[in-house]
Amino acid sequence: MINISDYLQGYRYIPIITGPTASGKSSLALDLCRADGAELVCADSMQIYRGLDIGTAKDTPEEMREINHHMCDIISPGTCYSVNDYIRDCTAAVMGILERGVLPVICGGTGQYISALCHGTSFGVDAAATARTDELADEYNRDGIDGIYQRLKECDPDAASKIHPNNTRRVIRALAVYEATGKTFTEKNSVSMVSGPVFPFRVFMINHDRSILYDRINRRVESMIDEGLEAEVSRLYSGTGIDHSSTCFQAIGYKEFADYFEGRMSLDEVKYDIKLRSRHYAKRQLTWFRGMGDEIILLEPVANYINVNNINSNISQSEQ
Repeated sequence: MINISDYLQGYRYIPIITGPTASGKSSLALDLCRADGAELVCADSMQIYRGLDIGTAKDTPEEMREINHHMCDIISPGTCYSVNDYIRDCTAAVMGILERGVLPVICGGTGQYISALCHGTSFGVDAAATARTDELADEYNRDGIDGIYQRLKECDPDAASKIHPNNTRRVIRALAVYEATGKTFTEKNSVSMVSGPVFPFRVFMINHDRSILYDRINRRVESMIDEGLEAEVSRLYSGTGIDHSSTCFQAIGYKEFADYFEGRMSLDEVKYDIKLRSRHYAKRQLTWFRGMGDEIILLEPVANYINVNNINSNISQSEQ
């Protein structure tokens, strides 16, 4: 593990700011960057796509000019991009920031990205299994774990009997291995390699009361519609050369418009579905991050405010 104090005096850990959708991660991360002269590294599997701006709640162009952003707007819609790709590119970005004597602040809500960074996990060397893992993760984000777990019980009952359905990462990986290779999870017992994290991280999760979080989600969706989400999605759908089954079109806030453009849904129905699916997604995010246990430091907002000094006290060298 790299000792970041060799590059950045005064710090022991790199902060990761996470939480469910609409919890205020980006705002907090930007405040921390301003306080520490830091640069932001995105950990969001949809903000990596160029052109998906309003629906993914990207920081504004003004905020990106004020604070250097990394791992955002890096690939075109329709491009395949795995967790391993993210870990490789994120590691290079973080190293480059440290070498300039600047603190990287990682921010995002994609659990697979954050877990892989914290644990130093790579998902094997089988490209097909890796690709299938990403596809199943998207399915989980859309529809939950029940259908995936049922398929695992049918094709690999031994793995299903050993993996609790709440352990979504293992369920997804076990089914991905079988569907991509034809081998059970037991047969392919070395599907992932844990070498330890490259950097010392400390993870902070914003923890709103459920009612407050749901209200924030609902208000965000209304704001996205007002900001022109319909036009943004229309441009993507009308673009040439992009398969509408691609991952980017499965993102919440985008896929709900398919029936609307075909005249089968009203805009009010689209908004309702986006709000509902966003709330369900937030519940799954919370389950994922709480599964990390003591690795997560909970941040309890007071009147939607979190003092960045509380984060600095947990990542600085002054901590005993």
